[in-house]
Amino acid sequence: MTTLTLTLFPLLICLSTVGFMDVTLANLSYDHYHNSCPHLESLVAKTLMPIFLTDPTSPSAFLRLMFHDCQVQGCDASILLDSNGESISSEMLSGRNFGIRRREAIDMVKRVVEAECPTQVSCADLIILAARESVAFAGGPRIRVPLGRRDSTTASNRRADTYIPSSTVSVDNMLRIFMSKGMTMDEAIAILGGHTLGVSHCINVVNRLYPSYESEKLGAFGIYLRLNCPTMAPLTNLTFIPNDLTPFVFDNHYYKDLKAGRGLLSIDSSISTDPRTAPIVDRFSRDSDYFFFTFSSAFVKLSTVGVPTGKQGQIRNQCSQLN
Repeated sequence: MTTLTLTLFPLLICLSTVGFMDVTLANLSYDHYHNSCPHLESLVAKTLMPIFLTDPTSPSAFLRLMFHDCQVQGCDASILLDSNGESISSEMLSGRNFGIRRREAIDMVKRVVEAECPTQVSCADLIILAARESVAFAGGPRIRVPLGRRDSTTASNRRADTYIPSSTVSVDNMLRIFMSKGMTMDEAIAILGGHTLGVSHCINVVNRLYPSYESEKLGAFGIYLRLNCPTMAPLTNLTFIPNDLTPFVFDNHYYKDLKAGRGLLSIDSSISTDPRTAPIVDRFSRDSDYFFFTFSSAFVKLSTVGVPTGKQGQIRNQCSQLN
């Protein structure tokens, strides 16, 4: 485990542990499980800790799992459903979900939670809590999140193809996607800071390298990428590059790398040069406190927009299949 000492202003500490939005969505609240499963958050954290300690890549996997779930039809655990030959076509069949891992770990957490709080806690909320714990474990802020989501009864790989942004998304489309969820421009750039954890697979980078690399954007960094991704058609998870110099730590090195011309994905390079977003990248690279604050706010917004609540959907007994 990497230990990261952080010095935050008292106000920022307060905000990062209390939450950033006055969440008024029906049936979503910060104390949703106060009576039905009072020890839920500590139970989830305790269950995930052995995974974090044995697999340093797991925090990035849980964070990416959340992002991809929330992009399709709100944070509803649709990404966990397996195809059933009828109404469910697994989102994992989408090429946009290449490299998604740790779905089975959410099932494991669900079993532990069910033993203490039967039929109370949604798989959707467990994904959010796993992502929140991942950020905190890796040295980032502890984000207080509202709970009370329900699990979807539908899933579609075609919807995943449509709604999960590709690695070649333009700055205009990226801003449209995130600002449509109520984010400010700063928050839209902050949510991309999730790239500070983990790796990028060569399959998402080769478009920048072959048949010729983007010399104006990449410069000498393109040669480094070609050495690490030597083929135009990498088809497995075995070819990858660390997202930044500290891939197991949640910090602002991602933005420092962008400033130095070391953006892996096309969108990474683009936000560092676009006149609308470059000043935000610059501020995040210099001010980790502000990045943490803004990322936390964006995280809450992403996790609450368009989610099923109340009597919508269901509380699945097993995360991978409908009741």
